[in-house]
Amino acid sequence: MPGRIDEVEAADAIRRQWPARPRVGIILGTGLGGLAEHISVEASTDFASIPHFPRATALGHRGRCVCGTLAGARVVAMDGRLHAYEGHCAAQVALSVRIMSALGVDLLILSNACGGVNPDFRPGDIMIVEDHVNLTWDNPLVGPHDAPAEPGYPDMSRPYDPRLIESALAIARRRGFTAHRGVYVGVMGPNYETRAEYRFLRRIGGDAVGMSTVPELIVAVERGLRVLALSVVTNVALPDRLQATDANEVVAVAAAAEPNVRAIVLGIIEQESRVGTAEGPRAV
Repeated sequence: MPGRIDEVEAADAIRRQWPARPRVGIILGTGLGGLAEHISVEASTDFASIPHFPRATALGHRGRCVCGTLAGARVVAMDGRLHAYEGHCAAQVALSVRIMSALGVDLLILSNACGGVNPDFRPGDIMIVEDHVNLTWDNPLVGPHDAPAEPGYPDMSRPYDPRLIESALAIARRRGFTAHRGVYVGVMGPNYETRAEYRFLRRIGGDAVGMSTVPELIVAVERGLRVLALSVVTNVALPDRLQATDANEVVAVAAAAEPNVRAIVLGIIEQESRVGTAEGPRAV
């Protein structure tokens, strides 16, 4: 399990290439790496070149850390992520967030591709995550803690920032594309769900299901980061007439929706920059 030394050494390796302090961290999910092409890149490092950081093996994940500016803000973006189904524990999956926190980030934007279990959703819709259910059967906070400042009992009553949720929905309305608020159910994967499982996920309050995001969110809350999570609905599971799910199609639908994800990300960063300029030290 990664410890404080791991995150410090990993952050130091990135800092040696890029000494700037980022205020925004971004994790790009399946099919959403196109947003990284809009970053004015000042440094880029493959995951495998970062100490203690495994390489990404999932479909549609380039596996690199991109540092630079986006919408006038200093950002560090993970172009791809790690997943439990690649053989990593939750603490390893969430190491990216610990590294971003060590670099100075205070706002984290998560993105993912997901399956819709809400029958009102359509492929290509964006879901702004307002809550989640953790069915991964793992937690990145499990294990001994390195410092009293990390007690491991973060409050999860409002893990996703309410103000950022409202701002993201407003951006979607202005831009004229569909965005919902909803509950994300995190599972381990890598298989897709059975009809009975889809019925169960809907019954327990889920609007969408995916294989990521929850471990990173938990560590972000522990570190005191503000979080916005965006899910691209790549397919909608209707148990009574369930269609086969194809991984390549998932990537393609997510990639087609990437401009809408990008519009929200850029809008949020620009908004935070204005707020920071008015408040002073919070500027991004």
